[in-house]
Amino acid sequence: MTAYAELRAQLATLTTEAFRPELAEIDRLSTLDIARTMNAEDATVPAAVAGQLPRIAAAIDAIAPRMARGGRLVYAGAGTAGRMGVLDASECPPTFNTDPAQVIGLIAGGPGAMVRSVEGAEDSAELAAEDLSALGVGPDDTVVGISASGRTPYAIGAVTYARTRGALTVGLSCNAGSALAAAAEHGIEVVVGPELLTGSTRLKAGTAQKLVLNLISTITMIRLGKTYGNLMVDMRSSNEKLRARARRIVALATGAPDEEIEAALSATDGEVKDAVLVILGGVDGRRAAELLSASGGHLRAALAQTGRQSGRQTG
Repeated sequence: MTAYAELRAQLATLTTEAFRPELAEIDRLSTLDIARTMNAEDATVPAAVAGQLPRIAAAIDAIAPRMARGGRLVYAGAGTAGRMGVLDASECPPTFNTDPAQVIGLIAGGPGAMVRSVEGAEDSAELAAEDLSALGVGPDDTVVGISASGRTPYAIGAVTYARTRGALTVGLSCNAGSALAAAAEHGIEVVVGPELLTGSTRLKAGTAQKLVLNLISTITMIRLGKTYGNLMVDMRSSNEKLRARARRIVALATGAPDEEIEAALSATDGEVKDAVLVILGGVDGRRAAELLSASGGHLRAALAQTGRQSGRQTG
């Protein structure tokens, strides 16, 4: 059997690669009918994710304490899967005011692979080991390997190497019984079924990966105290829109008038979380920073130290 014949045989066993004869003439449908078909396919993805929620929650409960100790969250994947990881990582600094080195997205072939395919990169487990070695991955870190097929050597190589360094490992795939899930401590397999276009895992599989990564990063950040209720009190105000949003968040959290909000933000150099504590806790900017540092950044815990109520969030 040739190498290609062996690989074809492997692909033929994967749900994500299955051919759907009922869609063999989809190109003859009207544009609206194709759109309806695709939309109906997409609607099945959340249910597939729901089936993995206990596994996702268990992974998050293992990730959060490591990050609280200074560990990093590292996504590793190739192609669409790698791009999903890079996208999720890049959204964390503006949303949660994380250091760019705290949540990291690795894509096989390097940053250039975000916009152009790097041939052969996904086939190298050694490349994944080199990328993680360059980061100095250790016991407090978490490495999430992402692969729709669950067989991509780069993703498997990432979690395999990470385990040798004592890091926590998560394997996210879209096929049951995947090698990636087996290689990781926490296997998450969101089986979305065959794609509308045979093997095009940028579709349902890509959507599933995005939903799971949303869950992992968002809930982890909630556990780290990056939010107050459902308010992004750790957001970075880097432009006019975000500065306006920051003021709205302080208003929602405190119910304070504009003048008080402006004074609090001025006293805290624009830090939303600190400003909320200034208003609700009745402390100055310096004391707010001290209380938040002592509480590990958890606003509710810092507020409790002032003896004040948890706040007066408004609608």
